[in-house]
Amino acid sequence: MSEAQTDTTSTARPILVVSNRLPFTVHRGPRGLERRHSAGGLVAALEPTLRKRGGTWVGWPGAELKPGEHVSAASKPYRVCPVLLSEADVTRYYHGFSNRTLWPLFHSFPERTRFDQRDFSTYEKVNARFAAAAAAEAEGVDLIWVHDYHLMLASQRLREQRPDARIGFFLHIPFPPYDIFRLLPWDRELLRGVLAADLVGFHVHGYAQNFLDCAERRLGVRVDREHMLVEYGDRTVQVGNFPIGIEFEQFEKRALAAPPAPEAQSERIVLGVDRLDYTKGIPERIRAFERLLELHPRHRENIVLLQLAVPSRSQVVEYRDLKREIDELVGRVNGRFATATWSPIRYLYRSFNPDRLAALYRDAEVGLVTPLRDGMNLVAKEFVACQVKESGVLVLSRMAGASETMHEALLVNPYDIEGTAEAIHRALTMEETERRSRMAALRHRERAESIDVWVQRFLDAALSRRAHLEPPSDADFERWLADALHGKRLALFLDYDGTLTPLCDHPRDAVLSSRMRAALEACTARPNIDIAIVSGRAQSDIRRMVNIPDLLYVGNHGLEIAGGGIPEFHHEDLVHYRVRTQELAQKLSAIASDGAWVEEKGHTLTFHYRNVPGALREALAEEVRSIVHHFGFQARPAHAAVEARPPIGWDKGRAVLHVLRERYSVDWSERVRVVYVGDDETDEDAFRMLTGLGVTFRVGSPDALTAAARRLANVDAVQALLEWLSRRETPRL
Repeated sequence: MSEAQTDTTSTARPILVVSNRLPFTVHRGPRGLERRHSAGGLVAALEPTLRKRGGTWVGWPGAELKPGEHVSAASKPYRVCPVLLSEADVTRYYHGFSNRTLWPLFHSFPERTRFDQRDFSTYEKVNARFAAAAAAEAEGVDLIWVHDYHLMLASQRLREQRPDARIGFFLHIPFPPYDIFRLLPWDRELLRGVLAADLVGFHVHGYAQNFLDCAERRLGVRVDREHMLVEYGDRTVQVGNFPIGIEFEQFEKRALAAPPAPEAQSERIVLGVDRLDYTKGIPERIRAFERLLELHPRHRENIVLLQLAVPSRSQVVEYRDLKREIDELVGRVNGRFATATWSPIRYLYRSFNPDRLAALYRDAEVGLVTPLRDGMNLVAKEFVACQVKESGVLVLSRMAGASETMHEALLVNPYDIEGTAEAIHRALTMEETERRSRMAALRHRERAESIDVWVQRFLDAALSRRAHLEPPSDADFERWLADALHGKRLALFLDYDGTLTPLCDHPRDAVLSSRMRAALEACTARPNIDIAIVSGRAQSDIRRMVNIPDLLYVGNHGLEIAGGGIPEFHHEDLVHYRVRTQELAQKLSAIASDGAWVEEKGHTLTFHYRNVPGALREALAEEVRSIVHHFGFQARPAHAAVEARPPIGWDKGRAVLHVLRERYSVDWSERVRVVYVGDDETDEDAFRMLTGLGVTFRVGSPDALTAAARRLANVDAVQALLEWLSRRETPRL
């Protein structure tokens, strides 16, 4: 459904923009579909870039199209690819999860947040639809640039379809601190979705640091805060802060040309301009203005608070309640202080013409921008750009992202009504030289940090050489483990395939490297470390592969245990499944084709399909799972394999607990510290069992969610961990 026009002037390779909305919105009018140019900073920022470079804009057209209707790219020198959404999609994806879950939570209003699984499921499906549309348009582009909280899962779906693509993601709202973000039941899914990008951008440093903190604590990934890098499987993700600007010269030009604002001819204006939203702090602002009139009567009949509120989301009950609250507050304040010729607050609930707004920005004495929380807040920057006479003062909330750079503003806490009132008083009584000095500095910065600069900085960072995080160092392991292990004996549990050796096409090829063997032997020689190898292989097979005498060997996912000075263990129920295991192996061998094969391990077996062509895998795996269930066995997922286990309620987690009790007695948790390292779904049983009782590491791809506390990228990182353990100073036991 894309239409293209060529841009012969473009010299750079095109980019692909993915956002919730297209650069125009479609409405159904008397003459059919009508297009209206979308207002806002994103369109102003990206349209010039797409015009110069060419490319595609993927987004929702804003209306549900009827059969036969289509959206064209008329007059656009770039492609437009609409993503069509039903009314139900918009209700749950946009009004639901995006604006009733993510919007309030990310703005630190958890009490306003609604958590609904149906909303999230629709959000997943719609993000997948955006990603599929983008993937189809991605051939030959320099960068796929995904925007904002509506599409936090799209990068992951894109990565699956375009694994080699350059992907950037930018969040235009705040990213909350860990204690708020973790309230989200799907917090790890969103983090994984965003980390599929190569570059993740935020407006300010604080949001980026919040993101790094949440990624480390909720996903267990390794983070370099100094260089703002995240190790995510075999990729390193760059995180950065890119403060967005405005079209400074355009606002300045409007302000220079606009006729005088009538309101400013007779009154000193304190100006507030906001979309009607509970994050903007309009009620708190009105209370602060009321307090100003109480504390400083000299301002009565001399100033007016002109509050412009642009209608927003009027169909949402919370927004209707907010409008009612503001109406009542304005009525109360005007009722208290108004005279026959003066009303202290003039409240206008409507959109404003850009030229009219520029005149108000220019002629107002105070710009009052006091959101309770805001990603950046471009109103503050627009006010500054229009202050061509450099005579106004900006009063700005510390909770707005803009406060991190706009230091010359008078910064306030919008919840501090008294403090905000005093800041307005200071702005109104400030000497001219200070006003001009502050405004001149603000204007100089905002002119230099225009929206074009923001675009170019992000593109430069996204298209530069991919970031690289060095392998984990001793300092990393010290930070993760030193306190936990201090003065205690270490019980170290290690999986084999994919943990101590890379995964191989055939288990016989998974041989320990000389360095890994040396690291294992060095740890074994330490008097304070006991090592157990926990594998899905048969116990005899894993003992033969490792061949270090003093280790404890746990085979068949814990069904058989030997070595380490504890009694040999074979689960008592295994005898009931011996014949059935052989019959199951014969049945599965009969369907093994196209490179699939069956690994018999005595009490369990594994059906491997790593070498099966990708298009055939899922159907074959489903058939295997069906047969396994028919024989009364458990079918468990593994790396390109299906594990078949007797249904006897035993797994690696229970086996680890058995080893700990047998080796160290029932009070083991007071005497030893446990570290478990594994790479497979079967290790998740141990991760869950050891939650709160030990330190757990999942090795390899981050594609699957894990109960492990931390992640290690690969076998080399496991080797580095063992080498660090072997060098640590021996504590007194």
